[in-house]
Amino acid sequence: MGTSVQVTPLSGAYGEGPLCYLLAVDGFRFLLDCGWTDLFDTSQLQPLAKVAPTIDAVLLSHPDTMHLGALPYAMKHLGLSAPVYATEPVFRLGLLTMYDHFLSRWQVSDFDLFTLDDIDAAFQNVVRLKYQQNYLLNDKGEGIVIAPYVAGHLLGGTVWKITKDGEDVVYAVDFNHRKEWHLNCTALRTFARPAVLITDAYNALNNQVYKRQQDQDFIDTLVKVLARGGSVLLPVDTAGRVLEILFILDKYWTEGMAPIYFLTNVSTSTIDYVKSFLEWMNDSFSKSFEQDRKNPFLLKYVTLIINKDELEKLGDSPKIVLASMASLEAGFSHDIFVEMANEAKNLVLFTEKGQFGTLARMLQVDPPPKAVKVTMSKRIPLVGDELKAYEEEQERIKKEEALKASVIKEEELKVSHGLNANTSDPMIIDASSSRKSSNAGSHFGGNIDILIDGFVPPPTSVAPMFPFFESTAEWDDFGEVINPDDYMMKQEEMDNNLMLGPGDGLDNKIDDGSARMLLDSTPSKVISNEMTVQVKCSLAYMDFEGRADGRSVKSVIAHVAPLKLVLVHGSAEATEHLKLHCAKNSDLHVYAPQIEETIDVTSDLCAYKVQLSEKLMSNIISKKLGEHEIAWLDAEVGKEDEKLILLPPSSTPPPHKSVLVGDLKLADFKQFLANKGWQVEFAGGALRCGEYITVRKIGDSSQKGGAGSQQIVIEGPLCEDYYKIRELLYSQFYLL
Repeated sequence: MGTSVQVTPLSGAYGEGPLCYLLAVDGFRFLLDCGWTDLFDTSQLQPLAKVAPTIDAVLLSHPDTMHLGALPYAMKHLGLSAPVYATEPVFRLGLLTMYDHFLSRWQVSDFDLFTLDDIDAAFQNVVRLKYQQNYLLNDKGEGIVIAPYVAGHLLGGTVWKITKDGEDVVYAVDFNHRKEWHLNCTALRTFARPAVLITDAYNALNNQVYKRQQDQDFIDTLVKVLARGGSVLLPVDTAGRVLEILFILDKYWTEGMAPIYFLTNVSTSTIDYVKSFLEWMNDSFSKSFEQDRKNPFLLKYVTLIINKDELEKLGDSPKIVLASMASLEAGFSHDIFVEMANEAKNLVLFTEKGQFGTLARMLQVDPPPKAVKVTMSKRIPLVGDELKAYEEEQERIKKEEALKASVIKEEELKVSHGLNANTSDPMIIDASSSRKSSNAGSHFGGNIDILIDGFVPPPTSVAPMFPFFESTAEWDDFGEVINPDDYMMKQEEMDNNLMLGPGDGLDNKIDDGSARMLLDSTPSKVISNEMTVQVKCSLAYMDFEGRADGRSVKSVIAHVAPLKLVLVHGSAEATEHLKLHCAKNSDLHVYAPQIEETIDVTSDLCAYKVQLSEKLMSNIISKKLGEHEIAWLDAEVGKEDEKLILLPPSSTPPPHKSVLVGDLKLADFKQFLANKGWQVEFAGGALRCGEYITVRKIGDSSQKGGAGSQQIVIEGPLCEDYYKIRELLYSQFYLL
């Protein structure tokens, strides 16, 4: 029996809801993403609420609300307390995304689902990993290794590989097969025959246009609107796909054209962090930076702003505004849309499909609505009678709290008097003060007691005395014996401070204007009014989502060739289409579970754990192969303490055929031969070497996705060139 694997969608199955899945590997429960929509509807989290306290680890794949939006709420209200694993960009940009959402909501409503402190508390549990870093879990997860790989789509986006007993479970949603301006393509194609692949069907019915042509069409559309005196609104996310759009605009823009503004509550912090993430971006960025030290996100034509004051100065003059949120449910984009919608010369350009049930999705239907109802809200300071009533209420609350505190103190004094009268204690000490001082002293391993409010001698006392504690410390040859536990509190505090690192304080994570708004203690209230907006402006959609299209998803699945395939996150039509395609064109076991439906995808392979005896290990001669060491092994299986163990063979084993280990690419071999001075060229899919010798690669056509055995065939007469080419070919492999 192989590793036990069960998958249960909690959200995002047979629909385009937020992504959240439960994966159990031999009883260890992973939460794959913890998403929420911009509507922040708590009813969407009911399936998660049932299992949140039982989660052992959380894996985050992308830094947007659809993948991590529910994390602060789940940590605060649902009992989720497991460690969280993510890449550094997902951690940083996800944090800023949640800040932006909270600030956008707080400005227009009494938002109470979570606070900035809740966001900080949730992200303090994040363990940050690098791409391809193998991380071994402990305790209940012993034997399980997790590793993040490049996904594309968003900066820091992750394909997760979970390995147990040699079997791989791969979680790959929202990946991109194409290399983009600021991101590399996914590393998913490097996987071969995992036991389980969990992927999405979101784009199974869509095909993309040629990217360079799309970029030019995008710029041409903007220029056309600006030329007629209009302005353009691009509703965007906080720190995700907007980075690709910003880079394209800054690359193609020129002096004298209309101004471009990037408007979010954390815009300057976002770009500051992004500048430091070059190693997570397209390889060409790092190489270019090494040569000329020029950061590609030193934006020349884009102005970063955190409020609308700068836009109001421009009035109706042509401009381009990239504003959060992409859903138009809240944030600056919501207000700017209301202002621009009445002018036919303006354009609202959507670069991603709107979330279901949001204003953006309503405007993307064909034909679009001519009018929409919106709610306009804003927070204003209290004045006049309202302010006076608020202050009176606060004063009343303070008096009630003071009265309660005094009553509690009197009760404690009475109890203390009673105890002293019965025990003839020479003094009375304030109980709360005694507890505080005792706790403070415990940090230093001593007994400290302080009389804060003085003492009142009871009638039975003879001579009140200050407390005295005789030192009982132990000593050895090196001095006083200390207890390390006494210093653990200090060490934990130091570790927490180090984990935060530079720039992690509130003042550095939130832009100045947003910080001032939060720290402003002026009493305020939210006023709202519903209004109907006439949609006279142009509406357009251009796909800049950065996801693999249907054709590419099918190709990647065929190449990876998993033993079992689990499809999630996509419309019912797209999910069924991809399920039927994979079942028809391959021998895969394909599953598409519904929400809260648990499927068992345990491997049919038989896996055994064996130990190598010390005597056997001492006779092994291993060879280095990348990060691993390999060796040929002849052994016999035995049992020791009810465990399987490999022992040296009892008789001399027969000689084995030579084994060549490696994966030769003909293109690399061609370059290798050219460097050695050979005349080489490709002809008919084979490599022509010199005048007579041909090298070709033949795969096993019975295996899907190129995962089967392959042969390298050398054709030509037995001449000197033949043996030289063969020797050079052997040098590309490890011989066992």
